[in-house]
Amino acid sequence: MNTAQLQEGIRDLNLTYLMLAREMIKQDKSAAIFRLGLSQELVDLIGGLAPAQVLKMASCNMLLCSFRFDENILLNMVTDYSKSRMMAQMHAAILMSAQSIEEAAAV
Repeated sequence: MNTAQLQEGIRDLNLTYLMLAREMIKQDKSAAIFRLGLSQELVDLIGGLAPAQVLKMASCNMLLCSFRFDENILLNMVTDYSKSRMMAQMHAAILMSAQSIEEAAAV
């Protein structure tokens, strides 16, 4: 994969993420804050972007989203395919939601 392909992939991912985030924010702001792991201020900012601003942001050469699998336990819970898969995923969601609240409180 060359640099141009990599940058195109990043742009496509950014655009998809921003469009999904805007749709989630429009439908249910509280759920978007929880699911995206973003602060109220950032959700308001993304929700208020004009289409041209979304395209301009998506064109930057770095990822705008980040994965919240900072801990192996979260990754294992989400990818575990045992009988208690649903319970493990709910537990992971609870842990991730607490993580975003702690980050928002630090800001």
